[in-house]
Amino acid sequence: MLAAGTHTVRARSHAISVWAAALTGAGFVSPVVAGLLARIGHSGGPYASWRWAFLALAVFATVSVVVTLAGATDSFAKTGRSLDWPGQITVAVGVFALLFGVIQGSSAGYGSAEVLTAFAIAVVFLALFVLVERRRRAPLIAFSLFANRIFTASAVVTVIGMFAYLGTAYATSIRLAAIQGYSPVMTSIGFVCLNVMGVVLFPVSSRMIERYSPGWVLAAGMACIAAGDLTLSAIPATNLSIAAVAVPLLVVGIGFKLAVTSITVVALNSVPTAKAGMASGATSMLRDFGLTLGPAVVGAIALTQAAHEVAAKVAASPRLGAALAAFNAAPAHAPAAQRPQLEAAVGAVNSGPLGANSVPATITLPNGHVQPFNPLKDVAFHALSSAYSVGYLVCGLAALVAAVIAAFVLGGRRHHSTFLETEYPAKDPPQAVS
Repeated sequence: MLAAGTHTVRARSHAISVWAAALTGAGFVSPVVAGLLARIGHSGGPYASWRWAFLALAVFATVSVVVTLAGATDSFAKTGRSLDWPGQITVAVGVFALLFGVIQGSSAGYGSAEVLTAFAIAVVFLALFVLVERRRRAPLIAFSLFANRIFTASAVVTVIGMFAYLGTAYATSIRLAAIQGYSPVMTSIGFVCLNVMGVVLFPVSSRMIERYSPGWVLAAGMACIAAGDLTLSAIPATNLSIAAVAVPLLVVGIGFKLAVTSITVVALNSVPTAKAGMASGATSMLRDFGLTLGPAVVGAIALTQAAHEVAAKVAASPRLGAALAAFNAAPAHAPAAQRPQLEAAVGAVNSGPLGANSVPATITLPNGHVQPFNPLKDVAFHALSSAYSVGYLVCGLAALVAAVIAAFVLGGRRHHSTFLETEYPAKDPPQAVS
């Protein structure tokens, strides 16, 4: 839609910047709304208030449908297009299996039968996707686009950069909520920092793309994400102040705004307008793929490392091992009324590092005395702090690689060499059809 309605560099840059500002604006509004709704009691129990967030999503989605039906105008190619069901199904199954294997591997082990089966299914269905798409008259993604070096480079940068960005967002949510124990509202402050610059920089980003090569703007955005992530990797979770991570998160947010705007500009400007819809769709799919990979890969790396570190500490300390054994045996010796709560606590501690960190190290007895409870609390806390610092480091290095690719492959490309000529005279652009 943006490509069909814009026919100059300035108009297209401005339209894409508005779209990116709306995207990032929603990114900081939704966590705040969800955090506020989580304070409302829910009939499902004291820990079920998070379900209200889905009600807010339903309301926003309904509003979006109404606005789209009332204000959007259809435009389509004369030849028309249809849904590519074989492509949709094969890529969906392939990507789902890939992500399942990556995520499940951190708990079940990457050599387990279910994980190896998931990876095998992913390989088969992604290979089928490629074969199907090469034979379709109207494919979900035209692989001929990748014959264009500029588009291919932007595609690679898109996947790597979006992996880094949402990996950062995931690591931040785990750090603030699951590790440091902040409330949903306080945790949303991190997401405000990550996304608010997208709205603040709305007029700046469009002017930068007009004045400079979109490739250089893209490289600068990825460099900002890298700088923010590398800084975050050096701040341990023992520093409980949100202010400590606010500035690096703002820098990552600046980078995301510059990157998400310039990625779309580079992709659309690298193909004729007649193929802009296909290029835009491919870029969106690749962007979402990168965004999906971020939490899956970073979570797998961090949780695997944290679990290994906790296991190593228990194995190296007979005292800690004995305390854990006594804790695990506590439900068997507890009164019947207290047994379910103790069993739930033991199950959480043995479920993994996040579960072990969620159970308090001490409890207060009815007589006011404080008694040791979870022997793995401190061990899990420090293991998670170290592991998610590695997660930030992985995101930072990925963004740095994306910045280098953008600078060396796309940086020198000026608008006149990337904004390809359309197939119609400039004075007579095609009109949208309602």
